[in-house]
Amino acid sequence: MNILIVEDEAVVARRLCRMVASCLHITPRDVVMKQSLAEARLWLSEQRADVLFLDLNLAGQDGFDLLAEAVAGPQHTIVVSANTDRAMEAFEYGVLDFIGKPFDIERVGKALQRLHTNTAPHERLRFLTVRGHKGLERIPIKQIIAIHGAGDYAELELADGRRLLHDKSLTRLAQILPKDFRRIHRSHILRVDQVRHFQCQPGSRYVVELRNGDTLPVGRKRAAELRDWLNSV
Repeated sequence: MNILIVEDEAVVARRLCRMVASCLHITPRDVVMKQSLAEARLWLSEQRADVLFLDLNLAGQDGFDLLAEAVAGPQHTIVVSANTDRAMEAFEYGVLDFIGKPFDIERVGKALQRLHTNTAPHERLRFLTVRGHKGLERIPIKQIIAIHGAGDYAELELADGRRLLHDKSLTRLAQILPKDFRRIHRSHILRVDQVRHFQCQPGSRYVVELRNGDTLPVGRKRAAELRDWLNSV
């Protein structure tokens, strides 16, 4: 697992590095530390991270400048900052977690546990940022009908008919989406208010028909969960 810490205070960076290494059972030498936005951008342009730990105040530079780019990338982003008044804004961008300073190893471990669970839907997420030919574009969550797997990437299907590629995988997006998005198949996530019909076809094949007329398969293990959810809303 490739971990990048962007923190301008060396003492804090080393402490966070030790805690992350302990939680992940790796050595501190396996964690990369950068002190500036320029250094972090250069590293991310050449390497692929799994998790980015980002401070929001970097020697007077606003970490949100990097955050806006980072959330469009394949990695998860965890903010570590004393600026807790900006936590809601960070979650709107699509960060995995926000750790306030000062922090301890229990809090760092809790954030890292979210890499492997979907138990805390991000109701504050307002948009997903995608990287296109013209730069970054923020897509309001309400404009997303469904999300489809595309190898290591994910394809956003939008209400205006467009389909945009996101650098995160379907699994990583599932970890930050609000609860009204449901993974119905290994290759599909949908916004449940877009479902027109849910049915079982011959051969025990489950499908949903969306409001736009499209149909998507539903995995057998996810069919009961989807039915219960639809009956509850």
